[in-house]
Amino acid sequence: MALGWAIIGAGMHPHQKVAPAIGLTPESELIGVLSRDQERADAFAETHGAKAGYSNVDDLLADSRIDAVFVASPNAMHMDHTVRAALAGKHVLSEKPMATSVNDAIAMVKVCQENGVKLGLGFELRFHPAHLLAKNLVLQGKLGRVRLLQGHWGRGERGEPEHLPRSGLRGWWEDPVAMGGGSVIMGLGVHVFDLVRFVMAQEITEVNAMTDGQTDAQPLEHIASMALRLEDGTIANVSCGRMLPDTLNNFTVYGTDGRFTGTATVWEARMGSAVVASETLNQTEEWEYDYLANFVAELTDFHSALKEDREPAATGTDGLRSTEVNSAVIKSAKTGRTVKIEHRMVR
Repeated sequence: MALGWAIIGAGMHPHQKVAPAIGLTPESELIGVLSRDQERADAFAETHGAKAGYSNVDDLLADSRIDAVFVASPNAMHMDHTVRAALAGKHVLSEKPMATSVNDAIAMVKVCQENGVKLGLGFELRFHPAHLLAKNLVLQGKLGRVRLLQGHWGRGERGEPEHLPRSGLRGWWEDPVAMGGGSVIMGLGVHVFDLVRFVMAQEITEVNAMTDGQTDAQPLEHIASMALRLEDGTIANVSCGRMLPDTLNNFTVYGTDGRFTGTATVWEARMGSAVVASETLNQTEEWEYDYLANFVAELTDFHSALKEDREPAATGTDGLRSTEVNSAVIKSAKTGRTVKIEHRMVR
């Protein structure tokens, strides 16, 4: 039986990625979409073959054909939409960042647990084969002791020397409250933070960040560089930014016995290559460009988690840990100091 999906949010991300990926995912059907504007919701539904468009979230959640909700609303609304969906008995796959505060993230995990629904996070980089390879290399000790990781995600177009503010329905991207106090940190860096955690199977314990924002004059940053420390002392360097049209978007793991390099793998599409050079293994892999492959894999895993009654690949707890890192990075950028991370438990 097909899994009935609804999407909360009818912006560019749902239009270009989420809805098309649902259409390509086996045993999945797009039932409904929510927008603040009914005409926009109806147009989105018609374009993507959904059964209905909604402008009221309670009406959408009352639709018995819907089993799971993909939350792709503005960042500051993720908590409210997740709580409403869980109380309605719907499983939730939330876009990153999970929440704009640690307290909100805890509330999201707790309400889903209490109502017996699954909560997953949209960390599609976990599903790129290059990053799965990196994780296995670390797990098997093929690179020796890992000493340093480097990850970068930048984007932009040539001839854009200054940030061009978004407007209209995307204007919330320029609102520090709606964004959660960070821009490229919340939009790009959050993925790389999670990738470091995923590959190393460790928590990030402290951060030091430098950005061109988090000031009264410029509340939201366009460029960010972060140093992270993991539980065993390993250091990771993460950078992200816009107005960077020629960035390579690589992910590298340096060990005492070898190196893994993913070239152009830190991107929403499945693409790029990976090179492993070590004492015991020399390997090169390449992937043809596939814009939706990582998203389809993410949705397929979530559906499998429901059928098998297990946690999805990226869990609510992963989202909570990610939110803790985001909050610490923003605090570090504001204060110019290293920030230690307190990992909180859901009780």
